[in-house]
Amino acid sequence: MNKNLKEQVLRASGVNVLKCMRCGKCSGTCPSYDEMEYHPHQFVYMVEKGDIEPLLNSKSLYKCLTCFACVERCPRNVEPAKVVEAVRLAAVRQQGNNHMSPAQLPEMLDDDLPQQAIVTAFRKYVK
Repeated sequence: MNKNLKEQVLRASGVNVLKCMRCGKCSGTCPSYDEMEYHPHQFVYMVEKGDIEPLLNSKSLYKCLTCFACVERCPRNVEPAKVVEAVRLAAVRQQGNNHMSPAQLPEMLDDDLPQQAIVTAFRKYVK
């Protein structure tokens, strides 16, 4: 267990993962549930236990829509989406794990895609 990584994720998320009672309501409302290897409640539990390495290498990090449906559904206000975001940020910050380059932007342009989505994605994945 990498204690510094756990502390970094907890600090970045601002979430008290100990409040989670693992009821699964967050995962039950997640629109990306079927696409994810690890579900919102599992992210929270794995961060609580310090088992973050599998999460860093999971494609589930990039399947989360950050729609906050899990946050709305949580009876204990744990905010799983913030935990996923913090783990994603830790993964992106590791050298060589950037998932977007400026050269990829033109292929993403679409008449239906808001420009703000592209700018946000670029800022998020090029740290």
